[in-house]
Amino acid sequence: MPKIDLSQINLPIVDILPEVLQKIKEEQNLILNAEAGAGKSTIIPLALLELFNSKRQKIIMLEPRRLAAKSIAQRMSQLIGEEVGNTIGYRIRFETRISENTQIEVVTEGILNKMMDSDPELKEVAIVIFDEFHERSIHADVALALARYTQQNSRPDLKLLIMSATLNQQLLATELKAKVIASKGRQYPVDIEYAGNLDQRLIAELTAEQVKKALKDDKGDILVFLPGQGEILAVQDLLRKSKVKAEIYPLFGQLAWHKQWAAIQPHPQGKRKIVLATSIAETSLTIEGIKVVIDTGLKKNSIFDPNTALNSLKTQAISQDEATQRAGRAGRLAPGKCYRMWTEIEQNNKSSHRLAEILHADLASLKLDLAARNIHESKRLFWLTPPPLDKLIYAENLLIQLEALDDNKSITETGKQMHQLPCHPRLAHMLVKSTENLSLAIDLASLLEEKDPLYKKAGADISERIQLLRILRGEKRLGRNFKKIEKIAQAYRVLFKIDEDNKEVDPYSIGFLLAMAYPDRIASAKRGNNAQFQLSNGSIAAIGHKDELADESWLTVANMDARAGMGKIFLAAPLNPKDLMPLLKNRRNVRWDFDEDEFIVSQDLSIGNIRLKSEELDEEPDSAEKRKAIIRAIQLHYDEILNPIADFLNFLEEIKETNLETEYADMDLAYLGITAEKWLPEGIENEENIVKCIHELSFSDVLKNLINRSHY
Repeated sequence: MPKIDLSQINLPIVDILPEVLQKIKEEQNLILNAEAGAGKSTIIPLALLELFNSKRQKIIMLEPRRLAAKSIAQRMSQLIGEEVGNTIGYRIRFETRISENTQIEVVTEGILNKMMDSDPELKEVAIVIFDEFHERSIHADVALALARYTQQNSRPDLKLLIMSATLNQQLLATELKAKVIASKGRQYPVDIEYAGNLDQRLIAELTAEQVKKALKDDKGDILVFLPGQGEILAVQDLLRKSKVKAEIYPLFGQLAWHKQWAAIQPHPQGKRKIVLATSIAETSLTIEGIKVVIDTGLKKNSIFDPNTALNSLKTQAISQDEATQRAGRAGRLAPGKCYRMWTEIEQNNKSSHRLAEILHADLASLKLDLAARNIHESKRLFWLTPPPLDKLIYAENLLIQLEALDDNKSITETGKQMHQLPCHPRLAHMLVKSTENLSLAIDLASLLEEKDPLYKKAGADISERIQLLRILRGEKRLGRNFKKIEKIAQAYRVLFKIDEDNKEVDPYSIGFLLAMAYPDRIASAKRGNNAQFQLSNGSIAAIGHKDELADESWLTVANMDARAGMGKIFLAAPLNPKDLMPLLKNRRNVRWDFDEDEFIVSQDLSIGNIRLKSEELDEEPDSAEKRKAIIRAIQLHYDEILNPIADFLNFLEEIKETNLETEYADMDLAYLGITAEKWLPEGIENEENIVKCIHELSFSDVLKNLINRSHY
């Protein structure tokens, strides 16, 4: 085991190392509140080697981003004079550098969950470190919940260390019964200048002008925070056209690794740098030479809507703690300057802390994780922020549709196979079920995990992308976008032990495979409505009139938006009507006609909500069938059934004023709709006027009960 005298390292964290090591010995859990520049990410794991130095006492440290995981492992290895993969290694998705000698593993957050699949008790792990926990990613929250569950049920000797720069730690310390140690950072003064209101329509132009001003007025390299890749490339283009006297480096998650690495290193010839970055540069990374930060105050979040089953990328304002983190990047090495492209009044009105990702994320993977561990109620776990009820219900219903859970909500054999795969349950189901066409399913899954390589350059037919991928791969001339897709496909082929296949593809085969991933997005062309389709989940979507898929009678939709009234289809594939046979369900159906307040029983041949044939039956449904029909109607038509409820609307305003940083800030009629099975009174299905009974409910009491339960 290499030795290093950490006391000789000039970082603030060194001053509290004796206290940290002593508390780790004495306590199960510890919270380390370390300011920016303290050195916690590199020094703490190395210091812990003093306590845990056998092969059965590994130190696992979670990082929120791949670039941070690799660079921190690299830095620690340099400090002890080794190559990465010896004493210190890393694991990220589809890439691992460890050996039998590895004692410290730096991993991205989702990796720990997969490690616990094969070793639920983490038998060879002494301590799990959660670095940058204030970022509140869903993977970190889930990892902490599962690690705490393991600690409480089978591994009382397992240590948990939560490290953060801006975390509000009072609740966390109470729940974990953890001591809190604080460390000062190495932060030089940063002069904050508020540059006024930012018109988002002109974000690229205004940001480029601010950069040119900073180049003229200030010294040192410049770090610019922009919401996403599109804005970064637009600003880069404007600056290059202006021929600024500095080297420009983009920095975002989809960028090739060597380009990300170049962005955080000093320029080899010592030239001045401009780094255009997303939130990836907020924490964990030290970008050498930065003395000026220009902050647009914006970020992009993926927001999942369980009512449409779609993710949408929304540009949102950052919180006060994020603004503090960003400004601090200018003062890591010397006094610096931060230009905030908003007003001081706006700063004071920002929320104090960022929302936890678990509040707006798709929870299907989380629900499958819990089911695989026979945890049927999420409330059995510790959550700093409980997962929202409506999103859990949606996730559960989706997993049943994907055959991952049975009707009793227990994991199936198919679900167990899906859980072993490193992808969303939708894609996992497609891969598990595509044994006869696995190579095509792999190419399809890989393409869907990346951004559309032909965005705005082709129609919606996904088979064009797959065919082009295979042609370019066969000719060994993959471009940048297709290289990313092929890297994922190659990892899947290794996992499944199959060779690449570059044969011509049948578009209808792609449509059928997609139906395994998106059974709720099988789409039937509407009669008389050119290019409009009804989806099996009940929604309506349209495709461009000139698109080649517009004349197809059946599609499977892989990507669309969630516009009010009618979505727009971006990626899809045609379905052969002959392939629909295994998907058809001939079943007895009970519907509640809420306009007439009556129940209709029919024998339907259908795919989801697409009824191909229906015959009404002169039968009376039982109480259970009636109740299910009412719940389904409320979930589909909540805006019509629940809209007249003034009591709900008034109470909603009241709770929003006091719960701005919880799931209830986004609570609306749709939330009530999807959670109907949790609040609908027992026996209401037997009332004479069901609609009237619903409207007479005290929805303030309903919401209070939902808030108290918060998750299940």
